[in-house]
Amino acid sequence: MEIEKYISQLNDAQRAPVLQKDGPMIVIAGAGSGKTRVLTMRIAYLMSQGVDAFNILSLTFTNKAAREMKQRIAGIVGNSEAKNLWMGTFHSVFAKILRFEADKLGFPSNFTIYDTQDSVRLISAIIKEMQLDKDVYKPKQVLNRISSYKNSLITVRAYFNDQELQEADAMSKKPRMGDIYQNYVDRCFKAGAMDFDDLLLRTNELLNRFPEVLAKYQERFKYILVDEYQDTNHSQYLIVRALSDRYQNICVVGDDAQSIYAFRGANISNILNFQKDYDDVQMYRLEQNYRSTKNIVEAANSIIEKNKTRLEKVVWTANDEGHKIKVHRSLTDSEEGRFVASTIFEEKMHNQLLNGQFAVLYRTNAQSRAIEDALRKRDIPYRIYGGLSFYQRKEIKDVLAYLRLVINPKDEEALMRVINYPARGIGGTTVEKLTVAANHYGRSAFEVMENLDRIDLKLNSGTKNKLQDFVTMIKSFQVLNETHDAFYLAEHVTKKTGLVQELKKDATPEGIARIENIEELLNGIKDFTEGQIEVDGARGALSEFLEDVALATDLDKETGDDDRVALMTIHLAKGLEFPYVFVVGMEEDLFPSAMSMNTRSELEEERRLFYVALTRAEKQAYLTYAQSRYRWGKLVDSEPSRFIEEIEGTFLEHLTPADSGYRYKPMINADIFGDVDKSKLRQTKPVSGTPPKWVTDNEPKPDLNIRRLKPLTGKAPQSSTPAMPDSKLAQGNVVMHERFGRGKVLNIEGIGADKKAEIHFEVGGVKKLLLRFAKLDVIG
Repeated sequence: MEIEKYISQLNDAQRAPVLQKDGPMIVIAGAGSGKTRVLTMRIAYLMSQGVDAFNILSLTFTNKAAREMKQRIAGIVGNSEAKNLWMGTFHSVFAKILRFEADKLGFPSNFTIYDTQDSVRLISAIIKEMQLDKDVYKPKQVLNRISSYKNSLITVRAYFNDQELQEADAMSKKPRMGDIYQNYVDRCFKAGAMDFDDLLLRTNELLNRFPEVLAKYQERFKYILVDEYQDTNHSQYLIVRALSDRYQNICVVGDDAQSIYAFRGANISNILNFQKDYDDVQMYRLEQNYRSTKNIVEAANSIIEKNKTRLEKVVWTANDEGHKIKVHRSLTDSEEGRFVASTIFEEKMHNQLLNGQFAVLYRTNAQSRAIEDALRKRDIPYRIYGGLSFYQRKEIKDVLAYLRLVINPKDEEALMRVINYPARGIGGTTVEKLTVAANHYGRSAFEVMENLDRIDLKLNSGTKNKLQDFVTMIKSFQVLNETHDAFYLAEHVTKKTGLVQELKKDATPEGIARIENIEELLNGIKDFTEGQIEVDGARGALSEFLEDVALATDLDKETGDDDRVALMTIHLAKGLEFPYVFVVGMEEDLFPSAMSMNTRSELEEERRLFYVALTRAEKQAYLTYAQSRYRWGKLVDSEPSRFIEEIEGTFLEHLTPADSGYRYKPMINADIFGDVDKSKLRQTKPVSGTPPKWVTDNEPKPDLNIRRLKPLTGKAPQSSTPAMPDSKLAQGNVVMHERFGRGKVLNIEGIGADKKAEIHFEVGGVKKLLLRFAKLDVIG
């Protein structure tokens, strides 16, 4: 093992934490300072010093990061040893532990992991059964509340012992919150299911209720490394504390300046107070930024130093000075989108760049619409991260529900989703009877269906036969699952259940797309099963695939075509980097968010979020804002974000003149009014002794007969933008329009001022444009 060769490539600041073998340590890693490299090298170094790979636990922010680290380590220490490392996200690692120890908590080892959609559906059903008002008890809000309870380790028992919590819910007109929470936990338990928050809550329960289990894993994980420690919540913090308590060989890496997940329960004090939790903590600082230019690094420093709550560090770089950060003001959000699209188009043309080198970051998902419209009109391919995930599409959820039932027939959400899809004559009344019986006997609905001969549900023989046929079909799948891999079973299930045949009935493009999605799912499962051959102890089983899907995040998924502009919220951009970055919507009440300006801590989190956005850029950063923006269908005036003002002016280049406040952009040309001829002004003040001229008897009276008024002459006002010269445009030309994008000229008709072009635009179809007004560029 040539570990020395790799360590010699580190700088002094990076080398120090790698070479400290034992004891607690914290690495404060500035943006782009190579923290992943340090973590990778540290693990490889520990293994070179005789530490068994089985005794190392490495917790990362995404599964993708874990895979990349594992590949790097495999390149240093060899693939077979790297396979023995416990490495992954908190959720994936603790799901693995819970599978081994589930029986102690009364769960099956094949428990289902509910995603947000599953949980919302279950809570909706509970609210309906309890006959509560769904407008007061909104399922998503209820789930968020339950999630915050779990992440704060407030169990159902703790909730009912806490008078303040109950009073707070009563004050917010939700006095039955505790009962919903109790019902939700009971139903999940009965269904053999855990949600994402349970993976942490139940791990804490396991380690606290069963000392022998804690001792076993303390002995197993003698060395623990935690990435992005500033983003851990209270529940994660307690697990790490418990596991590291015996040997205290814990290394946490993070950056307080990038703590941006308070809304999800992340607690910045975990990193700020780390030195108080352990004795003789060594602190290391990685301050050299390898990612960005000097201008970007120093601008980001000038922003984050405005925060009062932070650990001291000065990030610097030896990179080039680079371009100044470009600031652009637009009149509207649509114009902002057009600026972003045209700038990407021009940068690509001038510098021979790929689409994948650009990212557009925004504070809220809703902002993507204007950007998408503009990119489409410029024929620039893009990918939205964090939109509707592939695995959240209905047809995919349907297939996965069948597969989940194979592994865990108690999974009530999966059962209710597919029991009558495709339609097999099992109606809503039958399903209600099953649910009532299941609740009455304390069993799952599937168990009730297995015992229809022993329970009188007042069902006719036809319905009973249909339910028994469904049970038989699921059991036949379970038999196949014992001997076949995930791909074989999934392919068999899609055919046998009639899902594909059902979708083939819909011959619309949407229907065909759904079939293609199922085909893509099968491709993904095939790829997964083949990939599992490389994983020690894995056989490509269905249970392995379902866990992989349940724990995957949107950023973990690879795409076949990576050459696309990336569109995402700033929260999702964390950990990524791009040569060119646009941060759009830099306006007060949008960024910083109006929801996050009630306290200093909230505002400081927004500032950290801006710091993250800015430090994603390697070569060039753009900050854009609009003077007016549509919100809830209304055009609202905006003002520039305070964060632009907080950057030292020497790092900025304003592409538009400095904003001096709101200005109305005329929609008509002022020339049509002509100049005022003062010689024709009437005398308004009477000369002494004479009446005003306008009341003299010989003054002609105005003609008030409206029908005799003549129309204005046919002359049109001159456009404020250059008109398209007639000679330049011909049938067959390819043109670019600022609003409608790329199009082809089909026909030209009319003469003079009435000359029109009929153009087929790729987005928007055929339009007729008056050439005297049209802003067209001939591009082919």
